[in-house]
Amino acid sequence: MTDTFAAHPSPATPTTAAAAAAAAAAAAAANTVYACIDGLAPTHAVVDGAVWAAERLGAPLALLHTLQQPEPLPPVGDYSGVIGMGAQDLLLERLNALDEERTQLAHEAARRMLEAARERVPAAAATGLRTLLHHGELTDVLLEQEPQARLFVLGSNHRPSAARKLRLDYRVEGVVRNVRQPVMVMARPEFTPPTGFVVAYDGSATAHRAVQAVARSPLLRGMPGLLAMAGEPTQQAHECLQEASALLQAAGFSVDVRVIPGAPEEAIPGLMDERPQDLLVLGAYGHSRIRQLIVGSTTTALLRLSNVPVLVLR
Repeated sequence: MTDTFAAHPSPATPTTAAAAAAAAAAAAAANTVYACIDGLAPTHAVVDGAVWAAERLGAPLALLHTLQQPEPLPPVGDYSGVIGMGAQDLLLERLNALDEERTQLAHEAARRMLEAARERVPAAAATGLRTLLHHGELTDVLLEQEPQARLFVLGSNHRPSAARKLRLDYRVEGVVRNVRQPVMVMARPEFTPPTGFVVAYDGSATAHRAVQAVARSPLLRGMPGLLAMAGEPTQQAHECLQEASALLQAAGFSVDVRVIPGAPEEAIPGLMDERPQDLLVLGAYGHSRIRQLIVGSTTTALLRLSNVPVLVLR
């Protein structure tokens, strides 16, 4: 497992001042917090949350937007025998012109979106700020950026798939399932800096690695924490929680523990409703691929149901 929040190691000491400056710039870029904006409801929260994280981590900030290839216009069949060859050629020319216009409009909208996001970044956090426009699927673009990333911040746009049921944004799920660096997901239109954090802990190796990552990270340092386990309050559950709590306390955190009756998909969102100012911390997809396909994923369910910022660690 990568050290999810620790800065990437710097390269070997260069022999010249120019090489040293280049190496320092490369090292700084290799620890970037990426705000992945799309212009939808959580965009402001994504920018504000990324600014908060970059300041806590002492990391540079980048605003990133991806342009997906637009759906092609319906093809024009060969109607030259009906409407004449000249008319057929004219229709094709107009369709090509419409495609070009759509592309230009998409670029202009993206440019304005990035500029508006840039203006939202406070001056104190704008030093070294980059704005990036890439083409392609979001997951593919973030995998390309991952060697330079320390944290990705995304917005989750919940959509009802049936009455009283919400489906997790497929782009968020794709990113969380595939990237190795931490991902922070915003579900609300506005972001308020958290005053504490809750780790959804189940005693698994994945959850334990998440606790270790929190212990190493400056992101949550100084905040009170809670280790929450859903299920029955057995002796084993309390022992697992105490072991994880001792790890965080040794790193200087003030941490409580709590066992909440019920399934994680019900107990943890209910707990977070009582703690709207906290950040929820999850380990990502601890089940096998086959189990995910058969019974789904607790990680996906908690991302779908949580109304607070969620930090997902692998």
